[in-house]
Amino acid sequence: MTGQRPARSIGVLGPGRPAIIDDAEPEPGPGQAWVLTEWSGISAGTEVALVRGTDPQHQVGWDPDLRTFGAPGTRAGYPIRGLGYMAVGRVTESRTDVLVEGSRVAMNYGHRTGRCADPATMPVIPVPDDLDPLLGIYLAQMGPICVNGLLHAAAALAGPAAGIGDGVRGRQVLVTGAGVIGLLSALLAVQHGAADVLVVESAPERRAVAAALGLETVDDTDQPVWLAVKDRWRHGPGDAGADVALQCRGHDVSLAGALKALRPQGLVVDLGFYQAGARAVRLGEEFHHNGLALVCAQIGRVPRGMTDAWPRTALAAATLDLLRDRGRAIRDHVVTSVVPFEEGPRLLTDLAERRLPSPPLQAVLRYAADSPGASGPWDDGRARE
Repeated sequence: MTGQRPARSIGVLGPGRPAIIDDAEPEPGPGQAWVLTEWSGISAGTEVALVRGTDPQHQVGWDPDLRTFGAPGTRAGYPIRGLGYMAVGRVTESRTDVLVEGSRVAMNYGHRTGRCADPATMPVIPVPDDLDPLLGIYLAQMGPICVNGLLHAAAALAGPAAGIGDGVRGRQVLVTGAGVIGLLSALLAVQHGAADVLVVESAPERRAVAAALGLETVDDTDQPVWLAVKDRWRHGPGDAGADVALQCRGHDVSLAGALKALRPQGLVVDLGFYQAGARAVRLGEEFHHNGLALVCAQIGRVPRGMTDAWPRTALAAATLDLLRDRGRAIRDHVVTSVVPFEEGPRLLTDLAERRLPSPPLQAVLRYAADSPGASGPWDDGRARE
């Protein structure tokens, strides 16, 4: 039987109690390798929900067979032994020809000092030498989430044989939310030929990031922006609004606004997570009268009929294309904080308790003292190489 190797991870001991936990990983066996973590990215929305215990698995329970919440599902408990899904590491030992010692890989584990990697059972994405290694945090999970959003638009508007850009090419695309998912989705829409892209965001610092990336924004702080969207994109009498909305906020008001901003028979691709439900969404109004479509795009599955053409490696390859094209700008403007792994629990506590007047857009944890771009607290600006 394979032995165990010590590892440390950031988990949650109980509601509001993130901590570094002593854990273990299997020793690498035949066909496996050891990955020593160098960077991991914090997905604030998902991780803060788990820290607080406000996610539906903890609140009402989940039945994985029926795939329903509530009874007869079982509520998740504590401790949670690991958070996160954006890691980059270096292969330090290998017992497989697939992973070369010294190479870097991206994987969808979280804030963990090391991992036993088995390419036969889990996605292990190479990080090429020409890419800033920190940006590899987007290759295994976060980038594929955004690519999958475009795939769902393509499948809905052009069928399962469509390519990634067929849902946005030549179309007017509204993106709600300038968080990481919204910004990467907007950049993907531009890269794949959208006729026009408009990003809706209330936070001025996030609008500034979007502008620095070359994206046009509109402020919805004081009033809904659906009328401005309808005025911007007029197609004919009784036909105004966005062709596609990529909804990247977990707020029902944003979803309601995205539906209202669509042209007749338009499409919302939803990448949000509505922990508080969606009471503001009124399906008897624009959704019904304009014949709209709403589809949920989650990384657990690509659109039906696209599974063979779009495995996780293909989603990662599309992400890599974007990172090669816009990586410097993403590194400069989206990655706003780089802090030591040991500071992770305190950062998560500050985020969960809303202590930070200006939360980081993308916080990254570093694991090696000599890693570049690693100074400064998370609330005083940017850490740079």
